[in-house]
Amino acid sequence: MAVLRMSTEELSRVETLMHVVSGRMTVTEAARLMSVSRRHAHRLLTRYLDDGSSGLLSRRRGRPSNRRMDDAIRDQIVALVRTHYHDFGPTLAAEYLAERHNVRISREKLRQIMIEAGFWKDRQARRPRPYQPRYRRDCRGELIQIDGSKHWWFEDRGPQCTLLVYIDDATSELMHLKMVESESTFAYMEATREYIERHGKPVAFYSDKHTVFRNPKPTARRDGMTHFGRALDALNIEIICANSPQAKGRVERANATLQDRLVKAMRLEGISSIAEANAFLAAYMARHNAQFARPAFDARDLHRPLAPHDDLRSIMVWQEQRTVTAALTLHYNKVMFILEPSDLARKLARKRVTICEYPDGRLEIEHEGHVLPYRQFDKMRQVNQPAIVGNKHLDAALILAKQMQAIMPHHRKRNNDAPARRDQPTHLFPQPEPPPKIDRRKLGGSKLKRGSRLSDEALRERGTLSFVQNT
Repeated sequence: MAVLRMSTEELSRVETLMHVVSGRMTVTEAARLMSVSRRHAHRLLTRYLDDGSSGLLSRRRGRPSNRRMDDAIRDQIVALVRTHYHDFGPTLAAEYLAERHNVRISREKLRQIMIEAGFWKDRQARRPRPYQPRYRRDCRGELIQIDGSKHWWFEDRGPQCTLLVYIDDATSELMHLKMVESESTFAYMEATREYIERHGKPVAFYSDKHTVFRNPKPTARRDGMTHFGRALDALNIEIICANSPQAKGRVERANATLQDRLVKAMRLEGISSIAEANAFLAAYMARHNAQFARPAFDARDLHRPLAPHDDLRSIMVWQEQRTVTAALTLHYNKVMFILEPSDLARKLARKRVTICEYPDGRLEIEHEGHVLPYRQFDKMRQVNQPAIVGNKHLDAALILAKQMQAIMPHHRKRNNDAPARRDQPTHLFPQPEPPPKIDRRKLGGSKLKRGSRLSDEALRERGTLSFVQNT
C-alpha cells in the first residue's frame, strides 16, 4: 500500500471531487469551491477518475523550480564570495557584489547560497552553546575555585598586574586574594601556602587548564604532573581542571566584580603598588564577604589541618632531578654547581640529587633530607671561533667586533623549560633583556661593506667586462 504525501489543498480537492463523482455536487459548484475555472475543474476530475488520488498531486513536485538560478551564475557567485567575501555577512556581501562586480542578488537568496556553501550559519546554528547551571557544593572547603585575573588594577597609577583569586564554591566567599606580577608557578605556590596556613587544606582546587595546573604535552621522562600539581599531591589536595570558563563561573563572575569594585576602592585609598595592594586586600575581603557571601547548605567545614610531617615551605618548591658527575658537579639551567668536598658529597658521584628552587629565590641541593653546600659557575658565555682576518682588514674587523659587543649581550637564552621568575624577589639566574635587532649591513668600516655596482664603462676601464663575457 502506497503512502501519498499531500498538502491541505490537495486533500480538500480529493474530498470535493468525491462529492462530484457521487452526484452530490456539480462541476460548476466544485470549481467555485476549489477557486479554479470550470475547465480546470474538468481536468482535475479526469485525473481523479484515471489515477485516483495520486492524480491530484502537483506535477512540479520533485522538479527544480522554473525560477531557479542558473548553475553557472550560482557557481560564479560562490567563487566571488569565496575569494573576496568569505567572512562577510549576506547583506554586506550583496552590497559589494552589486557595487564591484555588477552582480545583483537579493540578500535572502545570497544567504541561502552562502549557507549551502558553508560560508554562513543560520540563526539557530549561531546561537551560543547553552550551559546548564551547576548546584553549589554542600560544605565550605569542599571545592575552592582559583583563577588569575590580569587587569590594570591600579589604572594609570601603576603597572598592569595579576590578582590571584581563591573563592569557595559553597558560599561564594573570597578565601584569599594576592596581587602578583604574573600568573606563574611561584606566584601560585606562595599564594597557596598563605591560603593553607590561614584556612587549612581544602578537598580540591578547581582551576582552568593553565600550564601551572596541567601539562598539555607530557613527555616520556615526565609523568605529566606540573610542579604545582606535585606539591598539591604531596599535601593530599586534589586539583581539577575545568573544560570551559563557564564551568568555573563563580570565580569568573567574582573577577568581573573585583575589576569594578576593587579598582575603585584602591583608587580612593591611593594604592598604586603591589605591596600596598596586598596590605589592603584583607580588609577589602571582609567587606566584600559581608555583602556577597552566603551560608552553605551544610555547616561543616571540610578544611583539614596540616599533618605533622607537612612542611609547606619545603613542599611548595620547584624541584628538578640532576646527576652528580665524578668531579662533584651538576648542571642546571646552564649553570654549573660545584659541590663542596665532603664525605657525603663524595658518595653522591653518579647519583641523583634534587635541586629545589623556592619562591623567594633561594636554591638548595638536597639528597635524602640533607642540604649540600655548593659553589656556582655560570656557563652563559658566548665563545666565538677565532676568525681568519687578513692584515689589510684587521682595523675594520676590530671596529666590527667593538660595535657588535656594544650592542649584543655576552650571554644567550637559558633553558626553555625553566620557570618564570618574575615573582621571585631574588634568584641566581639573571635573564638578559632581548637584544635589539641588528642590521649587520650597517656594521663595520667601508672595507667590509660591499660597494655599489660598477657600470659597464667602469668595468671596461678595469678590463673586467671582457673577462666576464669570455667566461
